[in-house]
Amino acid sequence: MGKRSDEAIDCTYEELKRYLHANHSAYMQVGEITYYLTDVNSHAWRAQDTDTLNDKGHFVDCSDLVSTLDEFLALPFVNGRTIPQVFSEATFFASGKGLEAYE
Repeated sequence: MGKRSDEAIDCTYEELKRYLHANHSAYMQVGEITYYLTDVNSHAWRAQDTDTLNDKGHFVDCSDLVSTLDEFLALPFVNGRTIPQVFSEATFFASGKGLEAYE
């Protein structure tokens, strides 16, 4: 899991798609809930709940694992809604090495 930047990513929905394709992960905050959006070794995509850790200290999956970014963006894992449906109320943050740990 990457570390979350403090600064939000200012982007359109189409720019977010390009960002995820190029950077492989980002954090998405919707209300009080923060999700980690990530690919799995460039082979599949998933969303993880940052409030819940497994026994290895990793975020727990809260979406199905799917093969493509388009399939991932269509998953209704945000209380039955998809990323396009919550985009206007979501805040996105970069994820990467050397950034402050997400608390």
